[in-house]
Amino acid sequence: MKIEQIYTGCLAHGAYYISSKDEAAIIDPLRETQPYIDRLEKDGVRLKYIFETHFHADFVSGHLDLSKKTKAAIVYGPTAKPEFEAIVADDNQVFEVGNIKIKVLHTPGHTMESSCFLLIDETGKETALFSGDTLFLGDVGRPDLAQKAAGLTMEELAGLLYESLYNKILPLPDDITVYPAHGAGSACGKNMMKETVDSLGNQKKINYALNQPNKEAFIKAVTDGLLPPPGYFGMNVAMNKKGYESFDEVLKNGMTALTADEFEAVAEATGALILDTRNDAAFVRGFIPQSINIGLSGDFAPWAGAMIVDVAQPILLVTDIGREEEAITRLSRVGFDKVLGHLAGGFNAWELAGKETDTVNRITAEQFASEVKIGESQIIDVRKESEYAAEHVQEAYSKPLAYINNWIKDINPQQHFYLHCAGGYRSMIAASILLARGFRNFTEVAGGFNAIAKTVVPKTNFKCQSKLI
Repeated sequence: MKIEQIYTGCLAHGAYYISSKDEAAIIDPLRETQPYIDRLEKDGVRLKYIFETHFHADFVSGHLDLSKKTKAAIVYGPTAKPEFEAIVADDNQVFEVGNIKIKVLHTPGHTMESSCFLLIDETGKETALFSGDTLFLGDVGRPDLAQKAAGLTMEELAGLLYESLYNKILPLPDDITVYPAHGAGSACGKNMMKETVDSLGNQKKINYALNQPNKEAFIKAVTDGLLPPPGYFGMNVAMNKKGYESFDEVLKNGMTALTADEFEAVAEATGALILDTRNDAAFVRGFIPQSINIGLSGDFAPWAGAMIVDVAQPILLVTDIGREEEAITRLSRVGFDKVLGHLAGGFNAWELAGKETDTVNRITAEQFASEVKIGESQIIDVRKESEYAAEHVQEAYSKPLAYINNWIKDINPQQHFYLHCAGGYRSMIAASILLARGFRNFTEVAGGFNAIAKTVVPKTNFKCQSKLI
């Protein structure tokens, strides 16, 4: 028997490849299927089942393409209503894969169909729990995402989650290995550990949600402090439930190379969003006017989802040469399938064609320190609330990037302001959005708060972030 966790840091997502004898199963696969196909062929095994822990909100699963290519059956837990052929399992139903068994544990609460999969090895021992978004390491799944679909309140869903965890998961043996669907950085929870594998026994000791004195306390603990979910979550759920275009077609369309003239013509004809995926240091020096910068070398897919939101939005790509396929693939993971093509030759081709360009007004942290007047200058910090609370520039405003569509309307275009994040990645996203919407009277700080903290600029007293969550 083999168990392999395939972890994708950008999404903080764990997919699982399990093989026994001449058969295999995959749990919660990513959108692109070729790596799984290659692995199956290498191991000489047949994919028998694709297990889905629930209808995911934060990414589009590869279950449909993988099933079509391998003829493997897709399996959901009880109450799931997919709009394609799949097995909707009964609670405690057992599936055989080679010499092992996988038992379905229906664990509603995160969503109504949420289920965990308990692996029973060749000897009959309960060995591993693939816990989906029901149980994370250090946390549990948020109970507010499925309210509309379930017709229940957040508190009612949290109550169901309590029953699932305390009646079905906690009674399991301590030595079971827990393999969750997500880790630290995912928006599906609020307090996840950076580790991606742990024993159930250790989680029983340290996970706050598993140590509540009663159901009421549990409901309060897991619902307190939840941030609003990203806007694209509901659209990803719909794609996972209803179906989507083949990734092969999405990739083929996105890999269409366009000259500068063709790129400009398509942009004007379609109203496509121009997404520039170069790093902030390259973008700041020059870019196509109105383009939005979200760098590939960061949490690209989640930020694309949070900023663009509408998965039906047509997109034109500007990338570093050779990274076009990576950008298309990572966009597809969160449902952005309408990539119409990319700029052949990258931004350099646009410049060589003599097309109009734009720049961002960026200064160093040292320049910022010499210019800023605390109490007079307006400073906007786009980091998360927890980062801001831990330490920030005195008199700076907390305006998290995730909520830019809410706070941008409060900006006075006549009043200059300074803009920063932690290191420059998020502030450049914000800067590009501000410029695209007509705001130009601002200065972005290179290196963000990490660089500012090394200057003489007054800051608040540092507080450990872990105690703020």
